[in-house]
Amino acid sequence: MTNARDLTHDPKLRSWVPSANQADCDFPIQNLPFGRFRPHGSADALRIGVAIGDQVLELKATGLVDTDDMNALMARTPAERQALRAAISAGLAEGSAEQAAWSALLRPQSGVELAVPCRIGDYTDFYTGIHHATAVGLLFRPDQPLMPNYKWVPIGYHGRASSIGVSGQHFRRPQGQTKAPDASAPTVGPSKRLDYELELGFLIGRGNALGEPISIEEAEQHLFGVTLLSDWSARDIQAWEYQPLGPFLSKSFATTLSPWIVTMEALAPFRAKFTRGAGEPQPLPYLDSAANRESGALDITLEVWLQTSAMREAGQPAVRLTRGNSTQAAYWTAAQLVAHHTVNGCNLQPGDLFGSGTLSGAKPEEAGSLLELTKGGKEPIELPGGERRTFLEDGDTLTLRGYCERDGAVRIGLGEVSATVDPSPR
Repeated sequence: MTNARDLTHDPKLRSWVPSANQADCDFPIQNLPFGRFRPHGSADALRIGVAIGDQVLELKATGLVDTDDMNALMARTPAERQALRAAISAGLAEGSAEQAAWSALLRPQSGVELAVPCRIGDYTDFYTGIHHATAVGLLFRPDQPLMPNYKWVPIGYHGRASSIGVSGQHFRRPQGQTKAPDASAPTVGPSKRLDYELELGFLIGRGNALGEPISIEEAEQHLFGVTLLSDWSARDIQAWEYQPLGPFLSKSFATTLSPWIVTMEALAPFRAKFTRGAGEPQPLPYLDSAANRESGALDITLEVWLQTSAMREAGQPAVRLTRGNSTQAAYWTAAQLVAHHTVNGCNLQPGDLFGSGTLSGAKPEEAGSLLELTKGGKEPIELPGGERRTFLEDGDTLTLRGYCERDGAVRIGLGEVSATVDPSPR
């Protein structure tokens, strides 16, 4: 099982890589996330790397794998993945016989180009954040903030894989149709209500054959890992286009991922119970299992930081906008998303991406979007230096951070994902 602890999670385990042993390090030896990299400025093929401290280990050169195809690695069985994790952990541990040879295979993360961590063929964005769904629903449908199906079926839409980028991305403010309430016809122009959405990305490992659903009991075996996901949204374009078929151009212009996939195995110490409150509908049988109820949720702290161009020019650091937790935010677990996505026979493939949807908490300081923070743009937030924001402006850099902390376990992080808004071409 991917949620079983073993020697790789031992809090006493230390690495011969000094930076991996520092307090609050995102990538201690208990983490070992996967990504793809190449030397800065090179046209080399991407290689599979493992983050350890502030370094990246070139995996194929260790001899533990014979491929630099991340999707092929992701397609391995859970047992094979656990064996690989154990071997990497043993080789990076203090006293390892591999230290001399593997030292030459380390590269500073600051000296390499990090890419989208795998080939993403398909992308589905879900809507699991019930507090976000409720808050947004109240803005537009005060009498019925949640649609009748919300608490019964995981809601999602098919996103655009071609516009997914990696942390450090610059993207242009999107253009599209909008319609003012008092206008007789829509107009085309740059979005004036550009927003972010704080999400997790779940990446599929092994796929399934067309026509063969994945049961809730087997769903965890098909999940490879988790990354941070920044889902950009043009709220004004979205409001005009989303009925009756849902988001389209308001979402497809950019999505930004962290370069690192934290494996389900690494997250084993940070699992949580999945529960529904009194009076809430319980999941239908195909979305319910004893294992999912016992440990289907993930306990991840999530933060949003903003640095404007004026702050950057003045040498001021980014300011934290919100901090929340995925356990309280998500109405559905990752395993339930897999089971529901395939109940109709849909075939998943290694590297397919699921967005969690905006993970907002119940409190204002846990909101996962500016739409919520500013009450639909009616209440601007105050920033250092006197700046105000209702939605994102050109030059703004938005950063998401995630980490797991729990007594009896070493803190691990998901790294961060940042992107900057550039002006529209018009």
